[in-house]
Amino acid sequence: MSITIEHDKRKREILEKALDVFVDEGYEDTTFQKIAERCGITRTILYLYFKNKREIFTFSIKLFTERLEVELRAIGADSARSQSDKLNAILAMVVESCASHKRLLTVILDYLGHLRAAGVDPDERVRRRTIRMRHILAGILIEGQKKGDFPAFSVKTAGDLFYAIIEAAIFRIAVLGREDVSGLVEAATLLSSALKGNEPKPRGRPARDGRPAT
Repeated sequence: MSITIEHDKRKREILEKALDVFVDEGYEDTTFQKIAERCGITRTILYLYFKNKREIFTFSIKLFTERLEVELRAIGADSARSQSDKLNAILAMVVESCASHKRLLTVILDYLGHLRAAGVDPDERVRRRTIRMRHILAGILIEGQKKGDFPAFSVKTAGDLFYAIIEAAIFRIAVLGREDVSGLVEAATLLSSALKGNEPKPRGRPARDGRPAT
């Protein structure tokens, strides 16, 4: 048992250091040798834990997303928050996390491009890594409907809308290079309010007769 625990601990340490290599070097320029050197081990020892670079990267991303999921579940389990507040907090945290890991997102997109070039469906890989996040969002929406916080609507459609905000954040940060994603956080808040049926009115919206609304 102790041997297994030590093996898993060592594997986790390698993944944490390997992720830094991918962020520093990019997916294409990261090699088994560079990862081994960062970990202070030989390539032979590294092969005892992983069979290739792609496997190391996928496990590294899994480790990263698992940490994110722990934070998401903590928000979802916070009984002091309303379901709408939970949605806002989760979306804000995820969007801000994307902004703080800009380089990692770029590497992930590079990796997904390699998968597509190799004939592998990147969409299936992304869904596999984000399925738990989708479940957390769906669980909050369903619980909100049960408690009367939200009216009846398609949980799947609402979940897709929230997830689309996350995808928009990733695109803006990793592809367009924008650092300010505050507008997307505001969009998430607006969506939560709309789901409750009390969408806030924009200031100065003109009335039908052309005069400013009061």
